[in-house]
Amino acid sequence: MKIGIMSDSHDNMVNIKKAAEIFNQEKVDLVLHGGDHSAPFSVLLLKDLRCEVLAVFGNNDGDKDHLRRNFRKVGKIFERPREFILGGKKILLMHEPDNLESFGMSEKYDIIIYGHTHRKVLKHIGNTLVINPGETCGWITGEGTVMILDSDSLEVTEHSLGKSPLPPLIP
Repeated sequence: MKIGIMSDSHDNMVNIKKAAEIFNQEKVDLVLHGGDHSAPFSVLLLKDLRCEVLAVFGNNDGDKDHLRRNFRKVGKIFERPREFILGGKKILLMHEPDNLESFGMSEKYDIIIYGHTHRKVLKHIGNTLVINPGETCGWITGEGTVMILDSDSLEVTEHSLGKSPLPPLIP
């Protein structure tokens, strides 16, 4: 199963559209979003995806009722953290990396996906693959990114959404 991974889109409409185009080109079976969509209207750009989106709320997602309504058009959104079994793997999807080390060392999950830090991470904690796709928005680091996971091989590929026209807030 090919799983598109994104997080921290923070209303960057251009990059959300680019992410959907990449996921469609790569023929992903599902997209996981690690939170911080921000305004509910931004979710509507994901309607062009040819697959479902499963997401969690982030710490900057204020209008949860409207986000829930808009997500009905593209998939489902959940309180964080949320467990899934996808492609035969047990996945924990969360926003903040709270208790990340403990979750990783618990051997309860094959994969943990999170966001919040806006920094790309691809590592193992024990036998658990840990992924932060970086930021879709590109506001903080200056480059928007998404990742694609092959749940069979556990191979992860990074895809750039391009450089932000604004200077990065954190060099």
